[in-house]
Amino acid sequence: MNSVAAYALRLGDDALVLAQRTGEWIAAAPQLEEDVALGNIALDLLGQARSLLTYAGQAEGEGRDEDALAYLRDERDFTNLQLCELPNGDFAVTMARLLVFSSYQYELYSRLQYGTDPTLAAIAAKAVKEVDYHRDHATQWVLRLGDGTTESHQRMQAAAEHVWPYTDEMFDADDVTRELTEPGVAVDPGQLREPWSSYVGAVLDEATLTFPATRPAVTGGRRGIHTETMGYLLAQMQHLARSHPGAVRW
Repeated sequence: MNSVAAYALRLGDDALVLAQRTGEWIAAAPQLEEDVALGNIALDLLGQARSLLTYAGQAEGEGRDEDALAYLRDERDFTNLQLCELPNGDFAVTMARLLVFSSYQYELYSRLQYGTDPTLAAIAAKAVKEVDYHRDHATQWVLRLGDGTTESHQRMQAAAEHVWPYTDEMFDADDVTRELTEPGVAVDPGQLREPWSSYVGAVLDEATLTFPATRPAVTGGRRGIHTETMGYLLAQMQHLARSHPGAVRW
């Protein structure tokens, strides 16, 4: 797979896998309004995934469309961040993950929309508006829980510490990003750390939370190395397509 296809694929995988996780909250969120909000966020992410996976298939040139890439790849073929596949757990964990990931996506798409690849730039220009809402939604919940009751504060602090070890992977550069950054196709992920840290740190501070000092986890999602929960996620997501190959809705 060429570098452009690989880059589009990894961004699409991030969005697809987190869409699957976020959608698990529908009919299970703590408030009816949150069922709707998280459902809409999941749909936004799914829309991003469809555009990116479609482009990845076109750039690859092997005849695979968005459905083939979503449903007919095995676990080691997915290159999403491990952060995106973490189980939802406590609602605070989901909000902590959404805060750190949407803040990363916001910085990424804000730059990628001015990139030299017209398709990636167009996808990013649309997605950054959605991600801005995702970030704001997570911010409001982190503030609400962090600066709320003693219990909500403790749970929000624990949630931040739970997801934090997986954040370093967002800023790792590899051969794909290094090859595409110079011609302006991709964004150097290392350049996103400072503005990301500034925003997230300010939210945690306002929420009376302590900036986590946990050590980075051993990750490898970009290389197809995933947590033990990824297989279960894919089994659920891919079951229908694999059970009835070629089936279409009438």
